[in-house]
Amino acid sequence: MVERELVVIGGGPAGMAAAISAYESGVRDILLLERDQFLGGILNQCIHTGFGIEYFKEVLTGPEYADRFIKKVDAISNIEVSLESLVVRMTKDRVLTYLKPGALSEIKAKAVVLATGCRERTREMVHIAGTRPSGIFSAGLAQKLINIEGLLPGREVVIVGSGDIGLIMARRFILEGAKVKGVIEIRRQSRGLLRNVVQCIEDFEIPLYFNYKISRIYGKNRVEMVDVVKVDNLYKEIPNTRFQIRCDTLLISVGLIPENELIEMAGVNIDAKTNTPISDGLNKTSIPGIFVCGNSFKVYDIVDTVTQDSVEAGRTAAVYLGGGEMTPPAQQEKMGRGGAG
Repeated sequence: MVERELVVIGGGPAGMAAAISAYESGVRDILLLERDQFLGGILNQCIHTGFGIEYFKEVLTGPEYADRFIKKVDAISNIEVSLESLVVRMTKDRVLTYLKPGALSEIKAKAVVLATGCRERTREMVHIAGTRPSGIFSAGLAQKLINIEGLLPGREVVIVGSGDIGLIMARRFILEGAKVKGVIEIRRQSRGLLRNVVQCIEDFEIPLYFNYKISRIYGKNRVEMVDVVKVDNLYKEIPNTRFQIRCDTLLISVGLIPENELIEMAGVNIDAKTNTPISDGLNKTSIPGIFVCGNSFKVYDIVDTVTQDSVEAGRTAAVYLGGGEMTPPAQQEKMGRGGAG
């Protein structure tokens, strides 16, 4: 079996920052596995600005931010990039099985850094009753359809939840000529960053309903209408507050879940509440040689902080492998809401 010194799983901003940091800390054999066709991760579809303010002291779009790291990775011959490589299995001994088109490969790593990011919560996770018509999208999928595929998913839109991606997509739909008929948030305040509430919702006069939820979806072939109802502090429906909004598209933006199936498979201790690895704060896990960074370590608000965290992860992995020197970790940002920027 082929053995590699360090394998980084995930080629988004976290994985690239970790790989570069490990190289700069002395690691000279690095394999970067990315399941997509391109490096960059979610940033490739985040064409709005707001990235890089903290890390680069510049205002960049998502692709511009990613490109800074892609160019750096490409310039380091000791970092081998394997695209379209989906890791399907990892053991506690750091044996990795991954799929490439037409091939199944198995390697052993002396150390692994997981930078697998997170995925969006679904309609089922927030228990919305009703039919199952077309026209229901996660906010991230709608973002990809518009910004990458050039497709407009709908014309009359309602958004469930006020996460950063949902707020950003509310503005995006308006700019594409659609009508956003409301953002429905069950909590007292937005889940997203204040700047996104102001720039994406208030500036475009989009209705934002706090302490409301969608209780039912109507539609046979396509979404036709939703029931909206006010809730109390215990999230129980308040009688006689129900009203309806007609729409053809429903976006779900109710938070993110770290993608940590691989470390669970390996037997890493996981916090049941957050679905993140139990750690001493240095991106370590309960299994020596397995490290986690970025949004799979904890869900951050902005990508600049993801980068800072991942630089520490790469350095920590290098120290484990016998190279580099450990420096005090950057102050970890508190658990956030997961906006891309």
